[in-house]
Amino acid sequence: MGEMARIVCKHHYITIFTSHSLSTLIYSWRISFCQALLSGAIVLNLLILYYVSRAQQQMIEKSREQGKGLKKASLPVSGLGAMGSLLGGNMVGGIKVGALDVNLRGPRVTILVREFEDFENYVVDVARSFLRQRPEVPFLAVSVTPPYPPLDLPEGARLLVLSPSPDQPPQTHRPEFNVQTEFALLVPDGLELDHGRQVERLILELEGEGGGPVRLVAAPVLARSAVQCLQLRVNLREWTATYTPAASGSSDRVCTALQGDAVVLIRTEDLFNLSVPLGRPVMSSLFVQTSLRGWKVKLLEGPSFSASHRPLFSSAHNQWKADSRLKDATNHLMHSFGIKRIVLPDGRDQWFGCSKETPRCFGTVRDDTPEYLYLERWTPPCCLRALGETTTYVINILESSGVRYWLEGGSLLGAARHQVIIPWDYDVDLGIYLEDVPNCDYLKNLDSGSLVDANGYLWERAVEADFYRIQYSEANHLHVDLWPFYPRNGVMTRDTWTEHKQDVEFPEHFLQPLVPVPFAGITAYGPNNYRDFLELKFGEGVIKNPQYPNPAKKRLDRSRTLGS
Repeated sequence: MGEMARIVCKHHYITIFTSHSLSTLIYSWRISFCQALLSGAIVLNLLILYYVSRAQQQMIEKSREQGKGLKKASLPVSGLGAMGSLLGGNMVGGIKVGALDVNLRGPRVTILVREFEDFENYVVDVARSFLRQRPEVPFLAVSVTPPYPPLDLPEGARLLVLSPSPDQPPQTHRPEFNVQTEFALLVPDGLELDHGRQVERLILELEGEGGGPVRLVAAPVLARSAVQCLQLRVNLREWTATYTPAASGSSDRVCTALQGDAVVLIRTEDLFNLSVPLGRPVMSSLFVQTSLRGWKVKLLEGPSFSASHRPLFSSAHNQWKADSRLKDATNHLMHSFGIKRIVLPDGRDQWFGCSKETPRCFGTVRDDTPEYLYLERWTPPCCLRALGETTTYVINILESSGVRYWLEGGSLLGAARHQVIIPWDYDVDLGIYLEDVPNCDYLKNLDSGSLVDANGYLWERAVEADFYRIQYSEANHLHVDLWPFYPRNGVMTRDTWTEHKQDVEFPEHFLQPLVPVPFAGITAYGPNNYRDFLELKFGEGVIKNPQYPNPAKKRLDRSRTLGS
């Protein structure tokens, strides 16, 4: 049974198996059948992939041929190519240019009108002007509260009210939920769109920058005053924004701020990465924030936009109302940004901080550390100005009255370093001879109470210790402190002392003689060897190593120098 017989029949072999050999063959045949099925499946998959790839290639080639046809058809449009697709579809020679772009993405820019007054404006005319040229482009009039009288906006334009309402969801008043396009175009009131290519040119310019430092593109509005390109430097530590004229001479100017009427294009993503994307005044708000981020704006000479309504206000009264609201909006904006001083392009100062009529910019100082130091800021410039004015005023009175005085403490330290008040100091200290107090009419009668002089300065005896304080005004308590000393055995001493480190006795020879010292724009008097005098009071190396008054509470970052 284990043998196998072979019979030859017409040159063919017929194999006869025994039972053992037959079972072995059947097993081998099963393995070969499975392998054949697997091989067949692989071949079938390869065929399917081949035909799918071939079909895709044919579709790509067909799309390319169609694209070439569209490109050729769109060339005659004022030499601008297929720019109709930038805003949406555009009919050229019966062919809808950019139709695929419209279907896939829709309009790429939203028109925003933020700078207008409710009592008189031309927002409706602006909306009609844009929608007449580009009916598919979203148009938003933006206001903090609903305008009164209401805006009768045309179909396709909407009003966005920024103030929240308790009966509405948050997206109704938040602009980032209402602007869904790639770009936003900030448009002033009274503007008129002549043709859509004006906006298309701005988009092309911004896209051409490729995400570099130029993050905004602007075009002028033909108005009474030309748009000026400026350089803006914002120093939040010093609460100051400084404008200077930008270099001129090029047709496409790049700067950090604009002054005047202009249309500004910005990517929506960039706009809503600003902390106050739609603050008023729009130009001030926008460029303070963008300059801090290192962004630049390119001002184009063309295309320019026409202004159908100039002047914007039909009466002197409405112009006055608009100017008053602009002033209030600017004050509010600068307060929220923490800017107390603006240096205008012509060098003049514009102040938004405290004055004689208002309280000072900071409250009671605790642990010798004003609150602004914790905010990584120094003394507001309006306060430094008031301190300088008060110091000059008091020194003039002391000198005319025959009262010997000298710069003391941190004030002498500021004079020794840079001849100014220390940028983070909040008062000025002067030492005086106690025996000279009767020579000054303002000082000798303070035991009976305080007095306000003819110039509004408040003179009083301090409640903390035995010294005198002259405040900028009754409302504003920025002050100069007068510390009375008297000699005893060649040492200048006092009857009462404070916990300040520098409030100590010292040899009288530092005051014999007193020497002139430049300080805060004037010439004051100080000790004759100010270096030794200061090291006696504050420690060795104090002049070259500036530090905040109480390093245990807040230390000065040495990497940030006085000139930075």
